[in-house]
Amino acid sequence: MMGHRLSKIYTRTGDQGSTGLGDGTRVEKDSVRVAAYGTVDELNSVIGLLLSNTLADVMRRKLEEIQHDLFDLGGELCIPGHTVIDAPQVTALETYLDELNEELPPLKEFILPGGGPGAAACHLARAVCRRAERKVVTLARNENVSNHSLAYLNRLSDLLFVMARVLARQEGGSEVLWDRTRR
Repeated sequence: MMGHRLSKIYTRTGDQGSTGLGDGTRVEKDSVRVAAYGTVDELNSVIGLLLSNTLADVMRRKLEEIQHDLFDLGGELCIPGHTVIDAPQVTALETYLDELNEELPPLKEFILPGGGPGAAACHLARAVCRRAERKVVTLARNENVSNHSLAYLNRLSDLLFVMARVLARQEGGSEVLWDRTRR
């Protein structure tokens, strides 16, 4: 139980454009580190939107587990030098990705985002995940970031793509293939 950890929501300490990191240091709100963990938080929110759709229990549980991992990753990025994401989380994504992908037909063309409400939300989550990955890569250029965290985001975007393909079929929609000859 959290108790009274957040007894006051506003503190006014950020009114001038700075924020506190998990280790107590203050940085500008537009710093690379804040952008990285903020985008991970945005990804977690989009996955919450995805979870508002009708999903199979296994997929729902996996997405909820991913939300916990993303919260951990945000904490990791908020505390310089802190590491939470490790190889088992990356392997878990790979295992589930392989399970889902083996039942899908091979891709012959790029897929346009859509296919049903859940599939479209999944494509949105995938795009935000790629942005989070780019932000973390930028952070890693100048500061230590766990290779497992980078791998996690990379694998998660792949998993979200495959989930979107699965959901398009489950929702009775279809995958709209990019038509390179349309002009």
